[in-house]
Formats: sequence, C-alpha cells, structure tokens
Amino acid sequence: MSDHGMMEKEEIFSKVLRAGRRTYFFDVRATKAGDYYLTITESKKFTNDDGSFHYKKHKIYLYKEDFSEFNEILREMTDYIIAEKGDEVISERHQKDFKKEDYSSNNDLAEGGESISDSDSAEKFTDINFEDI
Repeated sequence: MSDHGMMEKEEIFSKVLRAGRRTYFFDVRATKAGDYYLTITESKKFTNDDGSFHYKKHKIYLYKEDFSEFNEILREMTDYIIAEKGDEVISERHQKDFKKEDYSSNNDLAEGGESISDSDSAEKFTDINFEDI
C-alpha cells in the first residue's frame, strides 16, 4: 500500500454534514510524524441516464499552519454573505415560491408580438405542484 493510502486510512476524529445531494466529511487524520491535519471532502450524488448513480468527490487538505488564516478568511466571507443577503436561502431549487428577477430591459412579447407586463404574465401561467397529480 502506498504512503498516501496509509495516511488516508488513519482517521482520528470525523463529522458528517448532509446537505441535500451534497455530503461534507470533516476528518482529522495523522501524518507519518504523528501530527494532525484536517481533510474536508465534498461528495455530490449524480444520477446516470439508466437510473444508477455515482458520486463526485472534491477534497481539501488543511494543515495546522494554515488554520488561523483559513478560519479568519472563512469567517470574513461567511459574515459578508450573511450581512449582504441574510441567512435565508434564495434559490429556485430550495424555495418553491422563488421569483426570478427580470434582467432584460424589454418586456416579453406574447403571441402576435404584443407586449405583456409582469402582472399580465403572472395571470397567463399556472404553478403546477406535481405532488398533487
């Protein structure tokens, strides 16, 4: 077995965060010298056309000498996001009533080239909840 394989095998302490299709693994591991470092693995589930699935994984190795700056920047970035956008999730995927902003400067055209306003367009479409079918 390679040295890398031995290093990966030595887990000291682990936590898991499940977040929808993503799972985050936080693992404390030991170096050959007996010091500790952190791995953060993001695993995301994908479904193939045939119904089977596979996972894509991305891993970060974080060593003690980088903890302080990493924590500082992570805190700064997360604080910035919360301060700018709040802690409520704004996403089509996560909120059924999410309303997409219209970034175009022109109104959409209905059949026949007539212009429709936002209030008209809301009346022309119906939300369908597939759980009701």
